[in-house]
Amino acid sequence: MKLGARILKTGVAIVLALFLAQTLHLPTPLFAGIAAIFAIQPSIYRSYRTIVQQVQGNVIGAVVAFVFALIFGDHLVGVGFAAVVIIAIMLKFKLENAITLALVMMIGIMELPGNQDFYMYAGLRFFTMLTGILAAFLVNMLFLPPKYETKLFQAIQSTEDEIIRWTRLAGRQASEHSATQKALKKIDGHYKNIDLLYSLFKEERGYTKRFIHQKARKLVIYRQMIQTSKSGYDVLKRLHQYENELITLPPHFRMMIQERLDELLTYHEQILLKFAGKLKDERMSRSGMDSSLSRQDVMDIFVKEVAVTKEEEEFSAYHLLHLLSSILRYEEQLEQLDRLIVGYVKRHGAEMDERLREDAY
Repeated sequence: MKLGARILKTGVAIVLALFLAQTLHLPTPLFAGIAAIFAIQPSIYRSYRTIVQQVQGNVIGAVVAFVFALIFGDHLVGVGFAAVVIIAIMLKFKLENAITLALVMMIGIMELPGNQDFYMYAGLRFFTMLTGILAAFLVNMLFLPPKYETKLFQAIQSTEDEIIRWTRLAGRQASEHSATQKALKKIDGHYKNIDLLYSLFKEERGYTKRFIHQKARKLVIYRQMIQTSKSGYDVLKRLHQYENELITLPPHFRMMIQERLDELLTYHEQILLKFAGKLKDERMSRSGMDSSLSRQDVMDIFVKEVAVTKEEEEFSAYHLLHLLSSILRYEEQLEQLDRLIVGYVKRHGAEMDERLREDAY
């Protein structure tokens, strides 16, 4: 079992919240720990956004609890009505993520009416909850601050490794059907994680113009990197979908597709290494794929092959056209990614994260 940074930060946030509540001699420090659990988030920006929503939710919960406590006391029906009102208000103001903590605040206050110092204890309980929220925000900002760029590149790289491996097998009709199907489902799940990491990296905030411009340049590259990877994934799906049609192709034409795929996959590996600064200088500053055939040459061969073999029922030009279009689109995406990375390396190579150089392959 692997303990992630968020798990550790949750534990630290609870400890800090309880410590602050005890140090300030706040009654029922448990509520500070509960608030810290709900307030911890995977990124600093989301933590800031959450703390704003949680404070608003606590204010709403506290106000409604005060009113209903004065009207109904601690009667069970009053607690139920207060919960309904709080949920309705929170939904109205689009504060769904803070509903749970607002209800905890309401229950914490409405259990106090029997106490003669109701107003003072209710205020202290409100302050206790805010202490927990603040503790979670401090931990998220200072303890193991998230660095999603490295995680994003590693996720893209590992996913691309799988795609390249299975594409090479599928291009040679060497992969087993059910195994390829499982690999496709697994890769599809990887993309959900990649999209999440990209959104978290995009949410990271900077406070200088230099950082903002640097971040914008990297976002463009990573967006194209993901799009290119998905194009390669589409090629793999087409190879899997039309594996029976590929077997019926003329041997020389099947060999041309196989060689073309090998060139593109090698090209993709070199582009990722180029971004990580792992290639020689002459390769780092030059874009383009080393190939004896252009896209137009490939299309001409395809059209000629269709004209020669159109009488044969075994040859499916329609299905092959889907595969060929996905390969050509993949090549276009690779060239676009290569141009972006070469331009970035030439002009802003010093911005590249050293951790990418260390972790790449």
